Amino acid sequence: MQPVHVWIRSESRGTERRAPVVPADVPLLLDAGFQVSVEESVQRIFPVEEYAAAGAAVVGEGTWPDAPDDAYVLGIKELPEQPESLRHRHIYFAHAFKDQDGAGRTLERFVRGGGRLFDIEYLVGETGHRVVAFGYWAGYVGAALGVLHLADALTAPLSPMAKDELDAELERAGKAGGDRLLALVTGARGRSGRGAQGALTTAGVPTTLWDREETRDLHKQALLGHDLLVNCVVTHTPTTPFVEPEDLAHERRLRVLADVTCDVTGPTNMLPVNDRITTWQQPVRRLHGEGPELGSPPLEVIAIDNLPSLLPREASEGFSADLTPHLLGLAGEGEEGEPSVPWRAAGRAFDEAIRGLGALERS
Repeated sequence: MQPVHVWIRSESRGTERRAPVVPADVPLLLDAGFQVSVEESVQRIFPVEEYAAAGAAVVGEGTWPDAPDDAYVLGIKELPEQPESLRHRHIYFAHAFKDQDGAGRTLERFVRGGGRLFDIEYLVGETGHRVVAFGYWAGYVGAALGVLHLADALTAPLSPMAKDELDAELERAGKAGGDRLLALVTGARGRSGRGAQGALTTAGVPTTLWDREETRDLHKQALLGHDLLVNCVVTHTPTTPFVEPEDLAHERRLRVLADVTCDVTGPTNMLPVNDRITTWQQPVRRLHGEGPELGSPPLEVIAIDNLPSLLPREASEGFSADLTPHLLGLAGEGEEGEPSVPWRAAGRAFDEAIRGLGALERS
């Protein structure tokens, strides 16, 4: 039986510095009989020399299209535009199963090449809950950026930093009036929600916590009575959005939306007042002007879709600790040698998305 080959690719997005597996976790895979190849990358937070010292084989940057047929190509964010056909088994966050912009083209690349996509978002256990996510640090950074912007302490372009540096900025913002702000975290009990709470606590910002119970019968006016909304809700079925364009006609205190989920182009967007991401170069965008007749402030949004990469070391270490044990499940379990439950679940999600693509083309 051939050893499982995990090929850790470089990231094509210039602001992406995270790694799905950190050097310290490579020996766990090697000890299980895996083969590990790591592409060179000038932007990854961990130098490739650390991977080599851990026993991984170092390969050229961007050489994954030439990887052996049986390799699992592992990354974090989107693939480059080329090649047009994808023949490998890819593991990354594709955001292609909920009719997002570009989803059809991504899936068509796999159809053309005969490859398969194991979207990390769809790695779920027996209970249906996700087993791996960057959520905590996404929530932490998203809430932090919202606080810093409200304190006029957010400078662009953004750049990666260490957590102690970010915490020092949050503490300064808190002392400069953070205790006079009022924040609301939706999805407060999830990974991202807990991360958001952590950042808000560091800044000393009073915070309202909403989860499923509090959002089942949505109280819009109570929501609009906060300065900052940190949205950490992920849903796969359309539901009542938190902030819609018509809500802006009402009197409100709300000034900043920190959209951690960033599902801005799909039908499950919980903040349909916004339909575009923001960037490290321009992290904040004005959505709505002042309402002089009501005395409402302008409304702005922060919707960066790789928030944890602003804390690349901490985010990578936490993610790798969760993912690496599940990678071992690729080797198969039981008498039939099938991959473990999360990989089978992700495979089914891909198959369903492909069937949906075919149905759409026939209609």
